[in-house]
Order: sequence, then structure tokens, then C-alpha cells
Amino acid sequence: MPIIIDGKKTSEEIKNEIAARVLEIKAEGGKIPHLAAVLVGDDGASQTYVGAKVKACELVGFTSTLVRLNDDVSEEELLRKVEEINEDPDIDGLIVQLPLPDHLSVEKVTSKIKPEKDVDGFTPANVGRMALNWPTYVSATPYGIVELLKRYQIPTSGKHCVVIGRSHIVGSPMSILMARNGNPGNCTVTLTHSRTQNLPEIAKTADILIVALGKPGFVTADMVKEGAVVIDVGIHRIADATKKSGFRLVGDVKFDEVAAKASAITPVPGGVGPMTIASLLYNTLLAAEKKVYGAEQ
Repeated sequence: MPIIIDGKKTSEEIKNEIAARVLEIKAEGGKIPHLAAVLVGDDGASQTYVGAKVKACELVGFTSTLVRLNDDVSEEELLRKVEEINEDPDIDGLIVQLPLPDHLSVEKVTSKIKPEKDVDGFTPANVGRMALNWPTYVSATPYGIVELLKRYQIPTSGKHCVVIGRSHIVGSPMSILMARNGNPGNCTVTLTHSRTQNLPEIAKTADILIVALGKPGFVTADMVKEGAVVIDVGIHRIADATKKSGFRLVGDVKFDEVAAKASAITPVPGGVGPMTIASLLYNTLLAAEKKVYGAEQ
């Protein structure tokens, strides 16, 4: 039986650690971390995500501000609101919930966020700092994966890590983080994607396999080496009449058959997913304590 890498449990541990630090800050008379979230429109999933983030802030003792804008907001008005939050000295972290309506440029909006307040880790400055292995805010999912590997003491140095998927959100940053000189890190990394030839054969050479392709059940047992560590980033709703909800959640990996070969594996749900909010809170704490950009902000 493989080690089940429990993201739900680990995320709760991180949140408890952050809450304990907030109590210390209060006792020292320091500044309580403050996260602002901008939500454009009324997309159901986005509202759920932002609601969960605001609630998590409350639980750890952060201050939070939710800015709601109509889905027909002009780009100029949204950029003005971002600028206003940038200049507010009381706000430490700023996130603009994605996706945005089609008439708004994600690149323009993301680039407008001050790097020292970009706790999502999406601005070019923070992506560049990550690539250079400088102190930065690592975006939520990559941070969550790195933290799970660290806390489960999974050896990475000298291992072959295969990443399936090259998105800017997960695949590309993971390839950089796993290759960097650090722990976790020091892997030899192969970054694969939909155009990669012989992908199953390459996957089978991985000591650590990170799957972020966005295709349900893509990775099967015959693509995995005996004893590999498998990190499944995918999450999909599949219709299932036997469930009360009418659906079940699955990942990019066929869990049951792959788990039989893996030495450690993340489940879906309850693996990488719960780590995202914990990482956002952690980055906001770093921002409030000026541990990335220093006191010169």
C-alpha cells in the first residue's frame, strides 16, 4: 500500500501554524496580515473560491477585503481599482480572481498588481524571481506540491522528475522548482506535453511523476514505474448516478490502478487541491512580514 499524501491534513497543519503566528504578531503589537480579493462578475465557481479564501482569512485571524465588480466593468475601471489597492498601505496581498470576462486582459490586469502584493505569484516579476531561485511568492499549486513533498520527506535530489503538462500555472513552474538547487529540488527534469512523442515511455522512467494535463484518467498503471511518487494535479467532475450529488471527482491519474504500483500518491479529491488556499495565506503572511521584498516597500 502506498503512502497517501494527504493535502487536506497538511493544509490544516499549515493554517494552524499561520494562525499561531498571527497570535504572536498580535501579542507583539504588530500589523495583522490583510488580503484583498477582487471578484468580477457572478461566476458560481469563482464566488465559491473567493468565499472560501475570505473564510480561511477569518479562521487564521487575517483581515480580508472583498471587492465585487460587475461583469461589464471596463478594463480602465478594473485597473484603477487594482491601482487603488496597490497604493493602500494597510493591504498586504491582492488577488484578482480568474477567469475574467472576455473583454478584460488577464495580462494587463496581472501586470498591474504590485509584485510585492502579488500573493498569487502571477506577475512577471515574481515568475522571474522564481526562475532565478530568489525569494518570491510561489503560486498556489506549485507551492502546495513542493510543500507536500517536503513535509512527507520525499527524497528528490538526483531523482528523475517527469512533469506532464506545460501550463504557466502548474507545469512550467513545477519543472523549474524541481530542478532548482534546493530541497525539494535537484531533480533531473523532463517536461512533457500534448505534443511529446513516446510520452508513456518517458513517464515510465520517472521517479517522481507530476501530472497536470487536464485529462481525466490519462495516466494508467502501464505508464508508471514501480515505486514512483505520483502527484495528481487534475480535478474533474464525472457524472455518477450512484452519488447523491450526481457526480464524482477524479484526477488525471487512474488512482486505483496506479496506487498499486506507486510508493506515494496524492488522492483526488484531498491531495493537491486543499493546499492552494494554505499557500495563498502563507504568501500573504510573507507579504505582511516583508520577508520577500524586504522593509524597503
